[in-house]
Amino acid sequence: MASKRDTDLFRALRAAGLRKKVAHAVTDATRKTTPGKQSKLLVRTIENLNTAAAEIERRADGNKRSQAAKKAAQTRKRKAAARSTVADTAAETRTDTDA
Repeated sequence: MASKRDTDLFRALRAAGLRKKVAHAVTDATRKTTPGKQSKLLVRTIENLNTAAAEIERRADGNKRSQAAKKAAQTRKRKAAARSTVADTAAETRTDTDA
């Protein structure tokens, strides 16, 4: 029979958004662990949840554009300026030769 502690853990995991199957598996794994030794399932689950939490924090951060996107935007701006300069020079050359 499940103890109150197991039931509380299961409810807490469900409230945190875990699926029933995962919450049951984690609860069962905690019940079967011996003091001082964690099961592989618990260790993997903890690592996965920490990774998910880190990803959520990273995405919630205000930095929307990656460093690569900023570099690409700078390159496009620099190339456009170069094209504009060349076009001005070519237009100036055309007007000089027409006169």
